[in-house]
This record gives sequence, C-alpha cells and structure tokens, in this order.
Amino acid sequence: MKRTEGQTPTIQVMERMFSLLNVLAAHPDPVSLKHVSEQTGLHPSTAHRILNDLAIGRFVDRPEAGSYRLGMRLLELGNLVKARLDVRDAALGPMRELHKLTHQPVNLSMRQGDEIVYIERTYSERSGMQVVRAVGGRAPLHLTSVGKLFLAHDDAPRVRAYATRTGLAGHTRNSITDLAVLERELAKVLQYGSARDNEELELGVRCMAAGIFDDQSKLIAGLSISAPADRLEEAWLERLRATAAQISSALGHRG
Repeated sequence: MKRTEGQTPTIQVMERMFSLLNVLAAHPDPVSLKHVSEQTGLHPSTAHRILNDLAIGRFVDRPEAGSYRLGMRLLELGNLVKARLDVRDAALGPMRELHKLTHQPVNLSMRQGDEIVYIERTYSERSGMQVVRAVGGRAPLHLTSVGKLFLAHDDAPRVRAYATRTGLAGHTRNSITDLAVLERELAKVLQYGSARDNEELELGVRCMAAGIFDDQSKLIAGLSISAPADRLEEAWLERLRATAAQISSALGHRG
C-alpha cells in the first residue's frame, strides 16, 4: 500500500495502472511504450508488464508492437454507465440546493420540436417544504430562456425555418416577434453562455437559464430560475451556471 499526502492509501499497481490509462486518454493516436514510460515516470519494463495485463482484459489495445491505445472494453463499460445516467436524476439534488439559495422556482426543461417541455420543477409550498414535480407544460422556444439556449445552438437556416414555421407569435408586449431581433438576442446568448426571458412568456415573470450538456458536449436540457420580475437577482446567475455545470459533469461532460 502507498499513501499519498492528503489521500487515502492506494494499491500501488492500481495507481500505476490509472496513470497509464490517463496518458493513453490524453492522446487520440497510439502511444509508444517509451513515451508512456516518460510521462508516467515508470520503468519501461514495469509499464510494459501492466499494459500487457490491461491488454488481456481489453482495457488497452496494441495496434502494433510497442504502441498502445485505450481499448474497447472501456467503451463497453462507458456505455453501460451512460445508459444509467438520467438528466432528472442528476439534476434533482443540485436543483434543490439552488432553490435553497434563491427561494424561487428552479426549472429543468428539454426541447421537443419547436417547444420546450418543463420536466421538473423545484419550489416551496406554503408550509416551506420543498417538493419536486413533473410539470409537463410546454412553451415556444423563442419566448423562454431555455428555448433561446436551444435556438442559439441551431445554425442560422434552422433558426429562420423555425421563425417561418411558428411565425414568432408573441404572448406579451415584451415578446420577440421579429427575426432580426431574435437573431441578435441569440448572438448574445452564445456570447454570454446564458439566456433570459424578460417577461416575454408571461408579464410579471422573468427567467434566467444555463445549458446542461452531455458527454458529447451536446445541449440536452436547460436549467432556469423564474421569479417575479422585481425579485430576480443578478447575483444568482453565476450560481445557476455552476449548478448547470455540476449537472453536466454528472452526465459525463468535460467542458
């Protein structure tokens, strides 16, 4: 056993195995034994022995003599983990913590076609007890903060096609109903990495949203805080972004 300062004891061979896998993971192409040895500080014979054992288990491949890359067994295991991941499960705890900070509804939404669908919401009953409920409500993309996140990640032709299909119908006097204005708004969303709803869906309600990404860096959901227009605090934005990043990380995203 080996103890590293500030860490619990580890089995030395496992520690070495992890360091070898990390070196292979940092390179898209096969890596020579010499390079692996230099990067890990392991003697070539030690690195060679451990890599051979990993190759037997298909955790490492040897495309040719003296070179190594990550093996297919890691992909198989990774797919099993990914299949168990659920954005709801990953989001519930962080959503509750964000609600404790803001005391305002925290929403989890996903895109379905030209609308976003609210799939979870954390808020407080009059008793003060927190509850989480599936909402199931829908709203047009261009009128919501999360919807704008998804539109911002579409290319220009798709945004124009969306505008044509929907007519950019408005719900309030603040709704964006002009394509040029919407395109400028979406450019800001991409620039700042967050989106706003300034009483565009419902008068008296403002929202801010940040995106949730999967292991392929694909936007799969949005996290938003909604509040009465005069109670939405700018200080919440960084915590919102951090919470969305925490959920993304739980889903395998490495931003």
